[in-house]
Amino acid sequence: MSSIKTLKNFLSITRHKSVAAAAREIGLTAAAAGQQLQQLEKEIGLELFDRTKRSLTLNAHGRSLIEPIQEIVARYETLGSDLKSDLSGTIVLGALVSTLMGAFGKTLNELKQSFPSLEVKLIAGLSSNFLDQVLDGSLDAAIVTESPYALPQNVQWTELYKEPMILITPASLSKRNASLAQFEPKLPFIRFERNTWTGHLVDQTIKANKLSIQEGMELNSVEAIIELVRQGLGYSIVPKLANIAWENDRQLSIRDLSGKAIYRKVGLLERKKHSRQNVTQLIKQQFLLGTKKIKP
Repeated sequence: MSSIKTLKNFLSITRHKSVAAAAREIGLTAAAAGQQLQQLEKEIGLELFDRTKRSLTLNAHGRSLIEPIQEIVARYETLGSDLKSDLSGTIVLGALVSTLMGAFGKTLNELKQSFPSLEVKLIAGLSSNFLDQVLDGSLDAAIVTESPYALPQNVQWTELYKEPMILITPASLSKRNASLAQFEPKLPFIRFERNTWTGHLVDQTIKANKLSIQEGMELNSVEAIIELVRQGLGYSIVPKLANIAWENDRQLSIRDLSGKAIYRKVGLLERKKHSRQNVTQLIKQQFLLGTKKIKP
C-alpha cells in the first residue's frame, strides 16, 4: 500500500507537471520521485499520466484521483486536530501577486498568526490559469478576480473585496490637476494583458470613459506596470491596491476617472466540495463579517 509520502509526491507532480520540480519541492531525487509514481501506478493498476519524451500530462484516470488523494492526505495531516482546537495541515492556494499587495495579504498574515500549525502554500499566476488548476484539484482554492465568463457548475466564486480601477500617470510629467488631454499625446498607454480577466476590466474602463489611447506596452503584472509608470515610460489603468500608499507616492499621479466607475472584484474560487473548506470558510468569514482578527 502506498505511503502518505507517495501520495504527496503524486499531488506535487500534478501541480508542477514535472517529476524533477516535484522532487525538489518534497526533498527527493528525481529518480526517487519517478519510482514512487511508478509504484503508485502499479498498485492502482492504471497509468495516471500520458508520457512523451518531453512532457508528462495528467490523464483522465489521474484527474479522477486528485480529489480522493487530497482528502486522504488532508485527513492524515489533520489527525488530532480535533483535540487541539486549531487548524493544521496544508492548504495550497493560488494567488495573484497583486492580491498579496492588496487586502488579502493582511488576512493571510492573520490566518498564519492564529493557526501556526497550518501550512499555506502559495502559487503565483493568473486568474484564468488558476481556474483550470482548481478544477483539476492542483489547487485547493485561489484568490482571483471575478471571471468575465460563466464558471463551471462544480466551482464557486465568493467576492471578498473590490478595488476601483484608477488612472495613473508619472508625477514628473504632469500636474495633478492637469487634464488627461494635456499629456495623453505625449505618453504611450501601458496595458494589462488583454486576454486576462483584469485585462477585460481595463477595456471596460477605457470604453466607459471614452478614452482615446496610444497603445504602448502590454504586460501581465500590475506591479511591473506601476513601476514603469513611475519611471515615466507611460500611463496606465490599474486596480487601486489596498496596501500601497498611493497618496504618498511622489513618482505617481493618481486620477479619478470622470465616467462610470469600474471595480476589480477579488474573490475566492474553489470547488463546491473539497477537503480544505474549513480553511476557505475562515478566509471568507474574515472579509464577509469584517472581523478584525481571525479567532481560533
